[in-house]
Amino acid sequence: MLVLLGILVVVAGFVARINPLLVILAAALVTGICAAIVPGVSLADLYQAAVATLTAFGDAFNDNRYFHVVWLILPVIGLLERAGLQERARMLIGKVKAASAGRLLVVYLFIRQATSALGLTSLGGHPQMVRPLVAPMAEGAAEVEAGGALPDDARNRIRSMSAATDNIGLFFGEDIFIAIGSIILMVGFLEQAGIIVEPLQLSVWAIPTAIAAFIVHGFRLLMFDREVRRRIAAPKAEAGQ
Repeated sequence: MLVLLGILVVVAGFVARINPLLVILAAALVTGICAAIVPGVSLADLYQAAVATLTAFGDAFNDNRYFHVVWLILPVIGLLERAGLQERARMLIGKVKAASAGRLLVVYLFIRQATSALGLTSLGGHPQMVRPLVAPMAEGAAEVEAGGALPDDARNRIRSMSAATDNIGLFFGEDIFIAIGSIILMVGFLEQAGIIVEPLQLSVWAIPTAIAAFIVHGFRLLMFDREVRRRIAAPKAEAGQ
């Protein structure tokens, strides 16, 4: 029962609002040491138990080190933004005269759905794609149409629609890939209910839904250009009055 002291450490640490990583590490050490407590145990044995616990942490980190590479994305994106990535994205899209916020997001929706259908769900996303590239490019396209800076409500609306487009593209595209977690979950659920289906069957039936989602949201994005124009024109009309 002594190993349950680790749970008390977790509860006490969260109540005291201590750094969660430190709390979990302390709880693991307490659990590992308590597990070694037996009649006749010595301090040397407890020390060895603590070392073995820390060794297990190190081995787990080393064995799964490739999964931690994704954390490098955040500092890399921060450095790119500091170097002017968003401004460059605006300048690039500003040179395309036929571009608009809605048309640009339609293209991104197609790319996001297509790559998600192939299992490449990490190619997009809010921190690594929408914030540094997609949203600034959509804002740049709208600024070209507006002939100047955008009002805050139009800019915020473009950013929110950019994030929503990424969500929709991922949500309706990933189910086409047979090895995604949602497909495996549905296969297991149906199997428990006595319905045996292959992952490929569910993936095939996800294609019409993805196409319908692309058509519906693509139409919304084309209509979104009109909304942006109205938001741009409203402050000008008020200033004219």
